Amino acid sequence: MAPKSEHLMSLRAVRQLRRVRALYMAGVLLWMAAAAWSARVDPGSRQTWVCLLLLAVFSGLLTTASLLLSRLRAARSTAPAHHAAPRRAATPRHAGA
Repeated sequence: MAPKSEHLMSLRAVRQLRRVRALYMAGVLLWMAAAAWSARVDPGSRQTWVCLLLLAVFSGLLTTASLLLSRLRAARSTAPAHHAAPRRAATPRHAGA
């Protein structure tokens, strides 16, 4: 059985990776739009290449975060579920028996 702190840490990691993945997705969309705009205005310029470089960086970060998130989800789903001990019916106890 995994320690409780490890389980909480994986839940935090999943939550944080979801937030970071959303941030990276926004970065990909932003740099895609900027690259398209700069390529339309001045094709082959330094600004276009910088936008494409940053688009590649954010795409790599998005891919890495997505892979880590899927691995954490897979590891969490294959782990045995922690179930509470079964409850037993309370039996009346007699003091003088």
